[in-house]
Amino acid sequence: MKGSPPESQFAIELFGPRQLRLNEAKPVLPPGPWQVVCRVEAAGLCFSDMKLLQQFSRHGRKGSVASGIDPAVLEEVPSYVPDERPTVPGHEAVVRVCAVGDLVERHRVGERYLVQTDYRWLPTTRGSNSAFGYNFEGALQEYVLMDERVITSPEGESFLIPVPEHLSASSVALVEPWACVEDAYATRERNRIAEGGRMLVVADRGRKAGGLERLIGEGGRPREILVLAEGEDAAVSLEGLGLPVKRVRSLDEVGERGFDDIVYFGADADMIQRLDGLLAVRGILNLVLGGERIGRRVSLGGGRAHYGFTRIVGTETDDPSDSMLRVPENGEIRPGDRVHVVGAGGPMGAMHVIRDLCQGVRDVTVYASDLDGARLQALAAKAERLAEENGVRFVGYNPAEGEPEDEFTYSVVMVPVPELVSAAIERSAEGGIINIFAGIPPDVSGEVDLDRYIRKGIYMMGTSGSVLEDMRIVLRKLESGALDTDMSVGAVSGMRGVIRGLEAVEKREIAGKIIVYPQLHELGLLSLEELADRFPSVFAKLNRGVWSKAAEDELLRVPAG
Repeated sequence: MKGSPPESQFAIELFGPRQLRLNEAKPVLPPGPWQVVCRVEAAGLCFSDMKLLQQFSRHGRKGSVASGIDPAVLEEVPSYVPDERPTVPGHEAVVRVCAVGDLVERHRVGERYLVQTDYRWLPTTRGSNSAFGYNFEGALQEYVLMDERVITSPEGESFLIPVPEHLSASSVALVEPWACVEDAYATRERNRIAEGGRMLVVADRGRKAGGLERLIGEGGRPREILVLAEGEDAAVSLEGLGLPVKRVRSLDEVGERGFDDIVYFGADADMIQRLDGLLAVRGILNLVLGGERIGRRVSLGGGRAHYGFTRIVGTETDDPSDSMLRVPENGEIRPGDRVHVVGAGGPMGAMHVIRDLCQGVRDVTVYASDLDGARLQALAAKAERLAEENGVRFVGYNPAEGEPEDEFTYSVVMVPVPELVSAAIERSAEGGIINIFAGIPPDVSGEVDLDRYIRKGIYMMGTSGSVLEDMRIVLRKLESGALDTDMSVGAVSGMRGVIRGLEAVEKREIAGKIIVYPQLHELGLLSLEELADRFPSVFAKLNRGVWSKAAEDELLRVPAG
């Protein structure tokens, strides 16, 4: 082993739903041969931390690793803490390596890194992906252990991204949430059958399952197709394409394994609900109504589009290919979009507003709604100036005081409430996109008007976390000066203030991100405004009221002194 961190540390530990504690003597795990120990320079608090706090082992990312790595490797990683094991939250982090194992190849003592959180090649047993700060211990501690075999992708990329010394720790830590926002728009959407996937075709009695030859001809070739249909036409046509087809007599025969593509010729609400539950991660449910109506709202898992990346498409015609024509290439806003950010006053909502105003897309109007007048006012102070500078329009409003008359062509749902997804469908214009950014629990259902959804050609999508390229994009913007992520900072804290900080996140008390400096043991939660009285020398280093590296350096100097 190279390097010598201390034996114990301050850490925030989560033992169960809402069971947080500050451990002032948590052991610092020594690195094994393939492992690195990093000192956490700064970590951001996120509303996603609240989802983990509330759901604990029910959270999609807290499940055990289902595949993608040798289980024997996981047994050697003491910071792997799935299911009911206590964990350390915190996934927005900048770290510095302070000890490495003898077999570590890519990382050296003293190097500084931005942490990429999502290990998407390591799916969990709960329908999401493994992640730093969830089923692997995170950054709300002074020192964290990571294993090179876990944090290196199958393509050989390390999920520790080098960062220069001149950037503040806070600005680097905030690359992660900004990258999650970027990923919500940059995500590539699939508009064809998955190559080598599993496919299920279901047709109600009296319905013909037509158009499958065209659907598959324009997409990939499944490795397995199950057909539940009264007639023989679907199976025969698929067999004629040389595809492996198995006929089944009921859904009880298909098992519980997920399907990448499900095509349903029918309009039975109960069947749709059941088929939705059979989707694999990134699966698509294609509803072919053929002139029928569902006739009532359908209860769907609201969080699966976010955590499981599942999608629902549909057509009023008999041709399933028509549904796929409505899938956008990506989640980017479009020229002329009327963008509605629901819950825009929070830290992440404000990032969406700022990003969309500054994206350079012409004729855009961004509507920002929030029930908290103070947070909305704080957002408007930044957004109105940005809108004017970029030649677009900003409208902030409190829905308790009335709604705009416009239908929205693009909605971003920032609050984890299924009813808000349903409301977004009601307010959506023809061809509207609904981007579910909020982490609604996968097992929480919401009632959705799929008749309206299909008739208007609406498309629901969702993302969770970010990928390396998203983080690199944001980091490049930060390094070049095109983006100041520190403009998101609303408060700072040491370890003594973390639990109070999480309460403030839950109650939406602070109009900005909270940055934690783990090396400051005794510092409580302080808004930037409170610094004026508590630490006037730090307050004096703010950049026109915005957090800065100079303020950070002074904060780290003053308590130590």
